[in-house]
Amino acid sequence: MDIKRQELARMIDHTLLRPYASEDDIRILCQEAKENNFYAVSVNPTWTKLCAQLLKDTPVKVDVCVGFPLGATTAHIKVAETAEAIKNGAQEIDMVINIGALKSGYTAYVEKEIAIVVKTAGNIPVKVILETSYLSNDEKVAVCEMAIRTGAKFVKTSTGYGTQGATVEDVQLLRKAVGKFLGVKAAGGIRTYGEAVAMIEAGANRIGTSTSLDILQDAPL
Repeated sequence: MDIKRQELARMIDHTLLRPYASEDDIRILCQEAKENNFYAVSVNPTWTKLCAQLLKDTPVKVDVCVGFPLGATTAHIKVAETAEAIKNGAQEIDMVINIGALKSGYTAYVEKEIAIVVKTAGNIPVKVILETSYLSNDEKVAVCEMAIRTGAKFVKTSTGYGTQGATVEDVQLLRKAVGKFLGVKAAGGIRTYGEAVAMIEAGANRIGTSTSLDILQDAPL
């Protein structure tokens, strides 16, 4: 599969989630996103308002990560983060599930947490981050089913802070589990054009990466 540069750019969430990212770094991120027509920038909540200002009147969306990167905050905090992010201009929300609760067998809690974040977001799309490197295949499928039931718009493989990022096998599994009902975002460790294309061939329709420029450089015109 050859994916042209312009088409690929509209599938990329241009990402900067490092804890030491400065305001100058965020400004550069947004400028790069505008110049290359990326789908969105993915940032931590503190930069939401700045990104919304910088990207106003452009097609680039502001994607904000909540409960990031551990997923271990309470549902109340994730709801508050989501509400504040939207108030400040977020147009998409990426939410990390409570991984420890899922591993403990508290599936009802995890589903309720996803549901309340989705409800809080309203018309704003929510992507559910599984952190696949910590989950069994049965757990991955279970979260996909929760995401469908609760009205989320995407499932997402990873934060980039787990023991492993996106894999072709996981993307294939998530796509099979959600079918045509949801999008699949592959994120974590995707650094080359070939890796991005492999994820798309496996079923991803969004790519989260901090090496977007390098990936586009190798894409055919």
